[in-house]
Amino acid sequence: MKTEIINVAGMSCQHCVNTIESSVKGLEGVSTVEVELPSGSVTVVFDPLKIGLAQIETAISKRGYDIN
Repeated sequence: MKTEIINVAGMSCQHCVNTIESSVKGLEGVSTVEVELPSGSVTVVFDPLKIGLAQIETAISKRGYDIN
């Protein structure tokens, strides 16, 4: 398992947190997603043999958020 912290711009409320968590948790290979609204970060634990960081970032971007 691998842990990555992704900096995400545009998160401002609990709806943003829920949107990102639900879209990333649904990806195969992702075991944990933790969104930190104050810091604008998303910590993801995933299996790099099943999914790559770029795929996770794409899932977040498709929801309208910018990856920093």
